[in-house]
Amino acid sequence: MSYLGDTGQISAAFQQDDDVRALTMRATTAKLVATGSITNGQFGLYRWDMTAGAGGRSAHYHKTFSESFYILDGMVRLYTGKEWVNATAGDFLYVPEGGIHGFHNESDADASMMIMFAPGAPRERYFEELAEMAATGRTLSTEEWTELWARHDQYPAD
Repeated sequence: MSYLGDTGQISAAFQQDDDVRALTMRATTAKLVATGSITNGQFGLYRWDMTAGAGGRSAHYHKTFSESFYILDGMVRLYTGKEWVNATAGDFLYVPEGGIHGFHNESDADASMMIMFAPGAPRERYFEELAEMAATGRTLSTEEWTELWARHDQYPAD
């Protein structure tokens, strides 16, 4: 039990869609719907909008947080650790800590999904760095990618 009071409290955090920060990473826009700073570190929730053929993340894993995917629109290829599956609106994938996963939009249509991280790892800095690279055209060497990923608890599953 994490709340020990005898009565409820006024503690909800509300934000309007216009106040949600968005980051653009080439053909993807990430809306930081609820960061760990809003949810007391319990989870992070992002909307992930990908244009047709936007690609995505190859097989990887995280050591300190789980990741969940809920498809809103279009088709997203999700990697379950065993196989790539075509996920469409309403499909869900949960990946525990250490679970190998990945995602791509390889289709000829836009796709959207919600991504949830639990606990609310501060993933926004990772996505901010990707957006900065996209905006400036900066490319990274293999060693720089490895360092960036490790700094943000992301490890390739090659």
